Amino acid sequence: MPRIVKTLAAAALFAALGASQSTAEVTVLGWPGGPEETALRAVADTYNKTAADADKVNLIFFNRDGFFDKLAADLGAGSKEFDINLLATYALGRYAPFMDPIELPAAASEAFSEKVLATMQFDGKQYGVPTDLSLHFLYYRQDLIDQLLSDDAWKAKYTEIAKEKMGKDLAPKDPDEWTWDDFEATAYFFTKSINADSPTRYGAVLAMKNLLFNIMVWHSTARSNGGNWMDAEGNITVDSPGFRTALELYKRLYDAGVTPKDSTTYEYAESNAAFGSGQAATMLQWNAAFGDLDDPEKTPAVAGKIGTVAPPTGPDGRFTHIHGLGLGINANSEHKDGAKKFLDWLATPEVMEEYALAGGSPALSETIIEKISGKRPDLVKLGNFAGSYGFVMNGGTAGKALQVYELQAKEFTAYWTGEKSLDDALAATAAGMEELLKQ
Repeated sequence: MPRIVKTLAAAALFAALGASQSTAEVTVLGWPGGPEETALRAVADTYNKTAADADKVNLIFFNRDGFFDKLAADLGAGSKEFDINLLATYALGRYAPFMDPIELPAAASEAFSEKVLATMQFDGKQYGVPTDLSLHFLYYRQDLIDQLLSDDAWKAKYTEIAKEKMGKDLAPKDPDEWTWDDFEATAYFFTKSINADSPTRYGAVLAMKNLLFNIMVWHSTARSNGGNWMDAEGNITVDSPGFRTALELYKRLYDAGVTPKDSTTYEYAESNAAFGSGQAATMLQWNAAFGDLDDPEKTPAVAGKIGTVAPPTGPDGRFTHIHGLGLGINANSEHKDGAKKFLDWLATPEVMEEYALAGGSPALSETIIEKISGKRPDLVKLGNFAGSYGFVMNGGTAGKALQVYELQAKEFTAYWTGEKSLDDALAATAAGMEELLKQ
């Protein structure tokens, strides 16, 4: 069976995903399994209610595992099975040769700032509509932290545990003032196997599966401790105190039972399920999770009880990985006019407002944010955190950046699970990055 038939087998489900395959012409390959999919489905339904039959859109999705490799292979093979496909800031250089540059309507400037539009630009050309901005929040149980900050018995127990586990005299703080030491101490305090009086079973949820997106989340820890992929001269610098400190923190917490033992199989959905069950006090996670976690119908155990701040501060400062997701046109599309109509419609303020209210995470203009902030307060922080704490690793937009993330995920998960020593994992990572980034 040809590769494109295998990877896009979901096309057989068109009738269940959107307009009927017999009438719709424009096929959209979206990002699967999260609020981005939910939001895209919502606006596509709206579009299809008024679009001409020839312009209606069908949505298809395939698994997150290997998504970008599959997409690159299909684009490189000249696939015509989809007209519009997902783009990501860190993969624009990889896909641009197989995409059509686009001109967005004037209304796009009312929905997005120039900085946000630039997340979908490569070599001076616009390649997509920026549907989502992704960065990381530290999620925490506001109700539990409030009690910790006000209950003298809890405060004393916290300091006792910090001294026992870390050898440090620490007192509880507001999460917006946390260092990684404070995060670690809080995680110990809210782990029942360490503190029998803890109201939660786990102090944290750490996504540790061998998956590149988990490494993006972890990178906030490494970068704040001074870690980077390369120095200014292009030398690979992952075998550094910053990377070692951040890797050892996750390992230490995992071995202590602070995060569920099956965390090494966790990615986005599993982490949300664990935190949403009410059995964990903190979680490092993508900003996109807030909508579902704060929904009383979806996660009644924690909805209305969640606080969010930027990731904790390290010796080098406070940081969050940042990138944009969007949609652009496949150069081999046979329905480019219909594809352009959909993207022009998508890039308008009214539609992006609907996209945000349906669960997406676009970085929108202040006018729109002010209008919907009561329903999506997380989007206010999205813009603030991106401007104050956003970073990209040196080399993080290189043509082989995705392969670097995959390499790190493989090696670092092997360390966290005890399959490799820290020295061996970092040596293999450095050697692999040398080959990938120096080509």
